[in-house]
Amino acid sequence: MFNRKGFTLIELLIVVVIIGILAAIAIPKFAATKDKAKLASVKTDLRNLMTSQEAYFSDFATYAADYAALQAKTNASLSTGNSASVGGVASGFTATVNNSSITTGFTKCQVQVGAGAASTADGVLTCS
Repeated sequence: MFNRKGFTLIELLIVVVIIGILAAIAIPKFAATKDKAKLASVKTDLRNLMTSQEAYFSDFATYAADYAALQAKTNASLSTGNSASVGGVASGFTATVNNSSITTGFTKCQVQVGAGAASTADGVLTCS
């Protein structure tokens, strides 16, 4: 006789529980994606530092001794949250880029080129 329209309290609670379960599954997946993006920025910055070192070598016939010298002469820059260290001599260099805000997985990558590099790892990015 009565024509009631709408949802019951039980139906609404079931929907809220289902949404909560889906959110509990999805949120960790998004967190891992964010860390992957940060690691990609670390790798990109390291490749850019390699290019900057080669440009520096082209101009001065030696590699930049540190990141400050490299930045001053080539306008090298890093993505937000990344930090770098560079060590160079006349015949090679080592560069490391780190992002301490990465919560899971690798947080830094490095490369060695020329002097001091292992013959199989010359110019190869390694992350740890």
